[in-house]
Amino acid sequence: MAREHEILVGVDGSSASLHALDWAAAEARTRGAGLQVVVAYSLPTFTAASLDGGYAALDDETIRAGAQAVLDEAVGRLHDPGVLVQGRVLTGDAAGVLVEESRDVELAVVGTRGRGGFADRLLGTVSSALPAHGWCPTVVVPLRGEDGHPLAEGETAPLRPVRRIVVGVDGSPPAERALRAALREAVVWDADVFAVSGVPIASMTGALAWLPSAVDHEQVLKDVAEGLDVVVDRAVAEIPGARVHRRVLDGTGAELLTEFSAATDLVVVGSRGRGGFAGLLLGSTSQAVLHHARCPVMVVTTRGDDVTRP
Repeated sequence: MAREHEILVGVDGSSASLHALDWAAAEARTRGAGLQVVVAYSLPTFTAASLDGGYAALDDETIRAGAQAVLDEAVGRLHDPGVLVQGRVLTGDAAGVLVEESRDVELAVVGTRGRGGFADRLLGTVSSALPAHGWCPTVVVPLRGEDGHPLAEGETAPLRPVRRIVVGVDGSPPAERALRAALREAVVWDADVFAVSGVPIASMTGALAWLPSAVDHEQVLKDVAEGLDVVVDRAVAEIPGARVHRRVLDGTGAELLTEFSAATDLVVVGSRGRGGFAGLLLGSTSQAVLHHARCPVMVVTTRGDDVTRP
């Protein structure tokens, strides 16, 4: 059953997931969308018959009751009458469950403490797996304090409205999709969008989609700025109403977006999300931003283009 105008959020009872829940609720209220709160659980891989009798009670009914308690706590903290909230307990690996559920919603939200590395050892956590394989844009909300440092379990983080959005634009189709997502988000929140292109002049190990070869520093910046204008103008014509600021700066996309995350409310990045080893790691920019950003990060993939909704 399609639930396109709904936001999906996965919770597990941790402070990070409850902070993400609060963010998702604010997003749902602003968008006028419904909110689907999901708790996923799976049984241990061992069987009860292989354990001593004292552990045999660790069965589906017991674990499901624990999952239901987590869900009840999560739904109970939501008191906004303007948001229709539905909670569900589902069986299966959390990452796999949320990826499948993301087929039918317009946005998925998960939390993270922001302490992972190397894509959390090749997508060992939901906050790495869902952005890489989700069928809709995913927002990863870090549990960080005002100083940007990760918070411990039990600590609470401030919840900020989305007033400033930074989106990385490099001329690629995934980046253009991310730009359109950022514009739509800005219209909903009445926020300002900063479209940023990074040009690593010092190394110049590669070229952007529109970048001519072997020109001087100033000419490179000028050419990239012209290309950025073309991409932004095209997106604005499609999605009018947002205030867009354009920035071409010396540095890599990952460095710039991570730096901007300290003074903004949402960073948006694009990723192909097509699977395989490259897709698994999301690409160097989106992976780096996810693990170091101080604010929520929206990862927009092109995978949803393949979805045939019922």
